[in-house]
Amino acid sequence: MTGRSRGPASGAAVLQLKSAGNELFRHGQFGQAAERYSQAISLLTQTGSKCPEDLSVLYSNRAACYLKIGNCSECIKDCTVSLEFVPFMLKPLLRRAAAYETLEQYSRAYVDYNTAVQVDCSVQAAQDGMNRMRKYLIDKDGSSWREKLPPVPSVPLSAQQRWGPSAPRNTGEETCMPQNAGDTGSNKSQQAKSLKEEGNVLVRKGEHRKAVDKYSASLKLDNKECTTYTNRALCHLQLKQYPEAVQDCTAALALDPNNVKAFYRRAVARKELKDYTGSVTDLQEMLKRDPTNSSGQRLLQEVQMLLK
Repeated sequence: MTGRSRGPASGAAVLQLKSAGNELFRHGQFGQAAERYSQAISLLTQTGSKCPEDLSVLYSNRAACYLKIGNCSECIKDCTVSLEFVPFMLKPLLRRAAAYETLEQYSRAYVDYNTAVQVDCSVQAAQDGMNRMRKYLIDKDGSSWREKLPPVPSVPLSAQQRWGPSAPRNTGEETCMPQNAGDTGSNKSQQAKSLKEEGNVLVRKGEHRKAVDKYSASLKLDNKECTTYTNRALCHLQLKQYPEAVQDCTAALALDPNNVKAFYRRAVARKELKDYTGSVTDLQEMLKRDPTNSSGQRLLQEVQMLLK
Protein backbone atom coordinates (compact mmCIF):
# COMPACT_ATOMS: atom_id res chain seq x y z
CA MET A 1 0.00 0.00 0.00
CA THR A 2 1.06 3.59 -0.56
CA GLY A 3 1.93 6.23 2.04
CA ARG A 4 -1.67 7.31 2.60
CA SER A 5 -2.88 3.75 2.99
CA ARG A 6 -3.24 2.34 6.44
CA GLY A 7 0.06 1.42 8.02
CA PRO A 8 0.72 -1.60 10.21
CA ALA A 9 -0.22 0.21 13.45
CA SER A 10 -3.48 1.69 12.19
CA GLY A 11 -4.33 -1.54 10.39
CA ALA A 12 -3.91 -3.47 13.63
CA ALA A 13 -6.07 -0.93 15.46
CA VAL A 14 -8.83 -1.27 12.85
CA LEU A 15 -8.75 -5.06 13.13
CA GLN A 16 -8.84 -4.82 16.91
CA LEU A 17 -11.88 -2.52 16.83
CA LYS A 18 -13.62 -4.76 14.31
CA SER A 19 -12.93 -7.86 16.41
CA ALA A 20 -14.21 -6.10 19.50
CA GLY A 21 -17.36 -5.13 17.62
CA ASN A 22 -17.86 -8.71 16.45
CA GLU A 23 -17.51 -10.02 20.00
CA LEU A 24 -19.98 -7.47 21.39
CA PHE A 25 -22.44 -8.33 18.61
CA ARG A 26 -22.23 -12.04 19.44
CA HIS A 27 -23.15 -11.20 23.03
CA GLY A 28 -26.14 -9.09 22.01
CA GLN A 29 -24.54 -5.73 22.87
CA PHE A 30 -25.53 -4.17 19.58
CA GLY A 31 -25.21 -0.50 20.54
CA GLN A 32 -21.67 -0.93 21.82
CA ALA A 33 -20.77 -3.03 18.79
CA ALA A 34 -21.97 -0.22 16.52
CA GLU A 35 -19.69 2.19 18.38
CA ARG A 36 -16.66 -0.03 17.76
CA TYR A 37 -17.47 -0.32 14.06
CA SER A 38 -17.90 3.47 13.89
CA GLN A 39 -14.47 3.95 15.43
CA ALA A 40 -12.96 1.51 12.95
CA ILE A 41 -14.65 3.29 10.04
CA SER A 42 -13.37 6.65 11.26
CA LEU A 43 -9.81 5.37 11.68
CA LEU A 44 -9.82 3.65 8.30
CA THR A 45 -11.18 6.77 6.59
CA GLN A 46 -8.58 9.02 8.24
CA THR A 47 -5.76 6.86 6.96
CA GLY A 48 -7.02 7.17 3.37
CA SER A 49 -7.51 3.43 3.01
CA LYS A 50 -7.36 1.98 -0.48
CA CYS A 51 -9.33 -1.10 0.64
CA PRO A 52 -13.01 -0.63 -0.21
CA GLU A 53 -13.73 -4.20 0.90
CA ASP A 54 -12.72 -3.35 4.48
CA LEU A 55 -14.99 -0.31 4.61
CA SER A 56 -17.82 -2.24 2.98
CA VAL A 57 -17.67 -4.94 5.65
CA LEU A 58 -17.53 -2.41 8.49
CA TYR A 59 -20.55 -0.49 7.21
CA SER A 60 -22.42 -3.76 6.69
CA ASN A 61 -21.57 -4.90 10.23
CA ARG A 62 -22.76 -1.61 11.69
CA ALA A 63 -25.94 -1.94 9.62
CA ALA A 64 -26.56 -5.33 11.27
CA CYS A 65 -26.36 -3.62 14.67
CA TYR A 66 -28.84 -0.95 13.61
CA LEU A 67 -31.21 -3.62 12.29
CA LYS A 68 -31.03 -5.51 15.59
CA ILE A 69 -31.96 -2.40 17.62
CA GLY A 70 -34.73 -1.41 15.22
CA ASN A 71 -33.03 1.62 13.66
CA CYS A 72 -34.01 0.66 10.14
CA SER A 73 -33.29 4.05 8.57
CA GLU A 74 -29.64 3.99 9.66
CA CYS A 75 -29.40 0.34 8.63
CA ILE A 76 -30.52 1.27 5.12
CA LYS A 77 -28.02 4.15 4.95
CA ASP A 78 -25.10 1.95 6.01
CA CYS A 79 -26.05 -0.88 3.66
CA THR A 80 -26.24 1.60 0.78
CA VAL A 81 -22.75 2.90 1.57
CA SER A 82 -21.46 -0.67 1.90
CA LEU A 83 -22.85 -1.52 -1.53
CA GLU A 84 -21.30 1.60 -3.02
CA PHE A 85 -17.89 0.31 -1.94
CA VAL A 86 -18.55 -3.26 -3.12
CA PRO A 87 -21.64 -3.69 -5.29
CA PHE A 88 -23.73 -6.87 -4.96
CA MET A 89 -22.40 -7.89 -1.56
CA LEU A 90 -24.92 -10.39 -0.21
CA LYS A 91 -25.13 -9.42 3.45
CA PRO A 92 -25.84 -5.70 2.99
CA LEU A 93 -28.40 -6.57 0.31
CA LEU A 94 -30.24 -8.89 2.70
CA ARG A 95 -29.97 -6.48 5.63
CA ARG A 96 -31.29 -3.56 3.61
CA ALA A 97 -34.11 -5.75 2.30
CA ALA A 98 -35.04 -6.72 5.86
CA ALA A 99 -35.03 -3.07 6.94
CA TYR A 100 -37.22 -2.06 3.99
CA GLU A 101 -39.58 -4.92 4.81
CA THR A 102 -39.84 -3.86 8.44
CA LEU A 103 -40.69 -0.33 7.26
CA GLU A 104 -43.26 -1.87 4.87
CA GLN A 105 -41.43 -0.48 1.82
CA TYR A 106 -42.18 -3.71 0.02
CA SER A 107 -41.22 -2.73 -3.53
CA ARG A 108 -37.72 -1.71 -2.44
CA ALA A 109 -37.42 -4.84 -0.32
CA TYR A 110 -38.43 -6.93 -3.34
CA VAL A 111 -35.70 -5.37 -5.48
CA ASP A 112 -33.02 -6.16 -2.89
CA TYR A 113 -34.27 -9.72 -2.30
CA ASN A 114 -34.41 -10.24 -6.07
CA THR A 115 -30.86 -8.95 -6.46
CA ALA A 116 -29.68 -11.24 -3.65
CA VAL A 117 -31.25 -14.23 -5.43
CA GLN A 118 -29.40 -13.28 -8.59
CA VAL A 119 -26.15 -13.16 -6.61
CA ASP A 120 -26.73 -16.53 -4.92
CA CYS A 121 -29.92 -18.46 -5.61
CA SER A 122 -29.14 -20.98 -2.84
CA VAL A 123 -29.84 -18.43 -0.09
CA GLN A 124 -33.25 -19.45 1.21
CA ALA A 125 -33.84 -16.19 3.08
CA ALA A 126 -33.57 -14.25 -0.17
CA GLN A 127 -35.99 -16.54 -2.00
CA ASP A 128 -38.46 -16.49 0.89
CA GLY A 129 -38.24 -12.71 1.12
CA MET A 130 -38.82 -12.26 -2.59
CA ASN A 131 -41.87 -14.53 -2.46
CA ARG A 132 -43.32 -12.63 0.53
CA MET A 133 -42.82 -9.28 -1.17
CA ARG A 134 -44.37 -10.52 -4.39
CA LYS A 135 -47.51 -11.56 -2.50
CA TYR A 136 -47.82 -8.19 -0.73
CA LEU A 137 -47.31 -6.30 -3.97
CA ILE A 138 -49.85 -8.40 -5.85
CA ASP A 139 -52.37 -7.81 -3.06
CA LYS A 140 -51.65 -4.09 -3.22
CA ASP A 141 -51.23 -3.40 -6.93
CA GLY A 142 -52.77 -6.41 -8.66
CA SER A 143 -51.44 -7.71 -11.95
CA SER A 144 -49.64 -4.42 -12.66
CA TRP A 145 -47.36 -4.73 -9.63
CA ARG A 146 -44.21 -5.22 -11.70
CA GLU A 147 -44.76 -1.96 -13.54
CA LYS A 148 -44.54 -0.05 -10.27
CA LEU A 149 -41.24 -1.56 -9.13
CA PRO A 150 -38.02 0.46 -8.96
CA PRO A 151 -35.43 -0.76 -11.49
CA VAL A 152 -34.10 -4.25 -10.69
CA PRO A 153 -30.36 -4.38 -11.36
CA SER A 154 -28.92 -7.14 -13.51
CA VAL A 155 -26.12 -8.82 -11.57
CA PRO A 156 -22.98 -9.42 -13.69
CA LEU A 157 -21.68 -12.97 -13.96
CA SER A 158 -18.58 -12.00 -11.99
CA ALA A 159 -20.76 -11.28 -8.94
CA GLN A 160 -22.85 -14.46 -9.12
CA GLN A 161 -22.14 -17.36 -6.79
CA ARG A 162 -22.92 -21.06 -6.49
CA TRP A 163 -24.45 -21.55 -9.89
CA GLY A 164 -24.03 -25.15 -10.90
CA PRO A 165 -23.00 -26.13 -14.43
CA SER A 166 -26.60 -27.05 -15.32
CA ALA A 167 -28.14 -23.98 -13.69
CA PRO A 168 -30.18 -21.64 -15.87
CA ARG A 169 -28.62 -18.47 -17.11
CA ASN A 170 -29.06 -15.80 -14.45
CA THR A 171 -31.19 -13.13 -16.07
CA GLY A 172 -32.92 -11.86 -12.96
CA GLU A 173 -35.93 -14.13 -13.43
CA GLU A 174 -37.55 -15.43 -10.26
CA THR A 175 -36.65 -19.07 -10.85
CA CYS A 176 -33.82 -21.08 -9.40
CA MET A 177 -32.52 -24.60 -9.54
CA PRO A 178 -34.19 -26.55 -6.74
CA GLN A 179 -32.00 -27.37 -3.79
CA ASN A 180 -31.68 -30.99 -2.57
CA ALA A 181 -33.53 -32.20 -5.65
CA GLY A 182 -33.17 -35.79 -4.50
CA ASP A 183 -35.44 -35.21 -1.46
CA THR A 184 -39.09 -36.04 -1.95
CA GLY A 185 -41.69 -33.52 -0.84
CA SER A 186 -43.12 -35.88 1.78
CA ASN A 187 -39.69 -36.54 3.33
CA LYS A 188 -38.92 -32.83 3.54
CA SER A 189 -42.33 -32.14 5.03
CA GLN A 190 -41.83 -34.80 7.69
CA GLN A 191 -38.35 -33.51 8.52
CA ALA A 192 -39.72 -29.98 8.80
CA LYS A 193 -42.47 -31.15 11.13
CA SER A 194 -39.97 -33.01 13.35
CA LEU A 195 -37.71 -29.95 13.58
CA LYS A 196 -40.69 -27.79 14.46
CA GLU A 197 -41.69 -30.17 17.25
CA GLU A 198 -38.13 -30.11 18.58
CA GLY A 199 -38.39 -26.32 18.62
CA ASN A 200 -41.67 -26.52 20.55
CA VAL A 201 -40.03 -28.71 23.18
CA LEU A 202 -37.18 -26.21 23.56
CA VAL A 203 -39.67 -23.35 23.96
CA ARG A 204 -41.38 -25.18 26.80
CA LYS A 205 -37.94 -25.52 28.44
CA GLY A 206 -37.31 -21.79 27.98
CA GLU A 207 -34.43 -22.39 25.55
CA HIS A 208 -35.60 -19.83 23.01
CA ARG A 209 -32.31 -19.30 21.18
CA LYS A 210 -31.98 -23.02 20.45
CA ALA A 211 -35.63 -23.12 19.45
CA VAL A 212 -35.02 -20.38 16.87
CA ASP A 213 -32.38 -22.59 15.25
CA LYS A 214 -34.82 -25.51 15.05
CA TYR A 215 -37.61 -23.38 13.58
CA SER A 216 -35.20 -21.85 11.07
CA ALA A 217 -34.06 -25.30 9.97
CA SER A 218 -37.70 -26.36 9.65
CA LEU A 219 -38.54 -23.34 7.48
CA LYS A 220 -35.68 -24.16 5.12
CA LEU A 221 -37.51 -27.39 4.36
CA ASP A 222 -41.06 -26.02 4.43
CA ASN A 223 -41.50 -22.26 4.23
CA LYS A 224 -45.29 -22.47 3.93
CA GLU A 225 -45.98 -23.50 7.53
CA CYS A 226 -47.56 -20.47 9.19
CA THR A 227 -47.26 -21.65 12.79
CA THR A 228 -43.52 -22.13 12.46
CA TYR A 229 -43.19 -18.42 11.70
CA THR A 230 -45.40 -17.40 14.63
CA ASN A 231 -43.56 -19.78 16.96
CA ARG A 232 -40.22 -18.34 15.92
CA ALA A 233 -41.65 -14.85 16.34
CA LEU A 234 -42.51 -15.72 19.94
CA CYS A 235 -38.88 -16.73 20.50
CA HIS A 236 -37.64 -13.49 18.95
CA LEU A 237 -39.87 -11.55 21.34
CA GLN A 238 -38.44 -13.43 24.32
CA LEU A 239 -34.93 -12.68 23.03
CA LYS A 240 -35.84 -8.99 22.45
CA GLN A 241 -35.14 -9.44 18.72
CA TYR A 242 -38.04 -7.23 17.72
CA PRO A 243 -37.30 -6.57 14.02
CA GLU A 244 -37.02 -10.32 13.46
CA ALA A 245 -40.31 -10.84 15.26
CA VAL A 246 -41.97 -8.30 12.95
CA GLN A 247 -40.59 -10.07 9.88
CA ASP A 248 -41.78 -13.50 11.02
CA CYS A 249 -45.27 -12.26 11.87
CA THR A 250 -45.47 -10.50 8.51
CA ALA A 251 -44.49 -13.75 6.79
CA ALA A 252 -47.15 -15.62 8.78
CA LEU A 253 -49.82 -13.10 7.77
CA ALA A 254 -48.84 -13.49 4.13
CA LEU A 255 -49.76 -17.16 4.49
CA ASP A 256 -52.77 -16.63 6.78
CA PRO A 257 -54.18 -13.07 6.73
CA ASN A 258 -56.47 -13.86 9.69
CA ASN A 259 -53.83 -15.21 12.05
CA VAL A 260 -54.60 -13.65 15.43
CA LYS A 261 -51.30 -14.68 17.04
CA ALA A 262 -49.31 -13.06 14.22
CA PHE A 263 -51.21 -9.78 14.59
CA TYR A 264 -50.76 -9.79 18.39
CA ARG A 265 -47.05 -10.69 18.36
CA ARG A 266 -46.29 -8.14 15.64
CA ALA A 267 -48.15 -5.53 17.70
CA VAL A 268 -45.98 -6.37 20.72
CA ALA A 269 -42.80 -6.12 18.65
CA ARG A 270 -43.85 -2.84 17.06
CA LYS A 271 -44.67 -1.40 20.48
CA GLU A 272 -41.14 -2.23 21.65
CA LEU A 273 -39.76 -0.62 18.47
CA LYS A 274 -41.86 2.49 19.31
CA ASP A 275 -43.92 2.02 16.16
CA TYR A 276 -47.08 2.76 18.11
CA THR A 277 -49.23 3.50 15.07
CA GLY A 278 -48.34 0.15 13.51
CA SER A 279 -48.97 -1.60 16.81
CA VAL A 280 -52.44 -0.05 17.13
CA THR A 281 -53.29 -1.03 13.56
CA ASP A 282 -52.29 -4.65 14.23
CA LEU A 283 -54.32 -4.80 17.44
CA GLN A 284 -57.37 -3.34 15.74
CA GLU A 285 -57.08 -5.94 12.98
CA MET A 286 -56.67 -8.64 15.60
CA LEU A 287 -59.74 -7.53 17.54
CA LYS A 288 -61.83 -7.48 14.37
CA ARG A 289 -61.17 -11.21 14.19
CA ASP A 290 -61.26 -11.94 17.93
CA PRO A 291 -63.26 -9.15 19.65
CA THR A 292 -63.21 -10.73 23.13
CA ASN A 293 -59.44 -11.24 23.30
CA SER A 294 -58.58 -9.65 26.65
CA SER A 295 -54.82 -9.56 26.03
CA GLY A 296 -55.35 -7.64 22.83
CA GLN A 297 -57.78 -5.24 24.47
CA ARG A 298 -55.35 -4.46 27.30
CA LEU A 299 -52.41 -3.95 24.97
CA LEU A 300 -54.47 -1.69 22.70
CA GLN A 301 -55.37 0.55 25.63
CA GLU A 302 -51.72 0.66 26.69
CA VAL A 303 -50.41 1.57 23.25
CA GLN A 304 -53.14 4.15 22.65
CA MET A 305 -52.00 5.88 25.85
CA LEU A 306 -48.48 6.04 24.46
CA LEU A 307 -49.79 7.76 21.32
CA LYS A 308 -51.31 10.62 23.33
